Amino acid sequence: MRTVRAPNGRKPSNHRLVLDGIFWIARTGSPWRDLPEEFGKWSSVYRQFRRWTLAGLWEQIMDALNESGVVPHALQMIDSTVVRAHHQAAGAKGTPRQGFGRSRGGFSTKIHLLVNAAGLPMRTEITAGQTSDYLGFDLVMVDNLPKPSVLLADRGYDADSIRENMDKRDVLPAIPMRKSRKKRVGVDRSLYRLRNLVERCFNKLKNARRVATRYDKIAESFLGFIDITSIRLWVRHVST
Repeated sequence: MRTVRAPNGRKPSNHRLVLDGIFWIARTGSPWRDLPEEFGKWSSVYRQFRRWTLAGLWEQIMDALNESGVVPHALQMIDSTVVRAHHQAAGAKGTPRQGFGRSRGGFSTKIHLLVNAAGLPMRTEITAGQTSDYLGFDLVMVDNLPKPSVLLADRGYDADSIRENMDKRDVLPAIPMRKSRKKRVGVDRSLYRLRNLVERCFNKLKNARRVATRYDKIAESFLGFIDITSIRLWVRHVST
């Protein structure tokens, strides 16, 4: 890992200790000020987290993992979930821009997730809680990711624009059709049952309380915790 210098020119503290402190915050969902002293001064750990987040470090690691080829990517799945926003995040300014909105669950954020055949996160994005899955599809299906041969999704992604997009990419969409559709296209049910992998991935991500409930006012910080948790899932999978 490249050394990131502090604004005053001094080298930061032990990177492993800083990372352990960030992992502790992600797992427990605790406020930064409650970080145990064994990880160092909370403000220093927070500042390093923000530096790495704004530098795009977590995204770079996710890109490297996706490009590594250690997990098959021919089969991919997409889905979304809504998480409640804690009252301390409710004071964020420009709430739609920061991924806040109103849904049936109240003040919330929607996480859009793309996973591979091993059920590992490939890309995540956030929007306001009431945002449609159509928009989420455009956010996570980016060109720099390995292209799938088959994409699994639920009825929330049954749109002409999505099917046309997949056709142009030479990707087979395994998406059940809405009841209002006049022209029906069948779905391989045995293949579609594998979509549970994306639901299980959400459950694993939400084991981190900082992901299960949104405490961060800033979108970059919340996405940072999602990416950090995603990276740990990859590391555990590869190391087993």
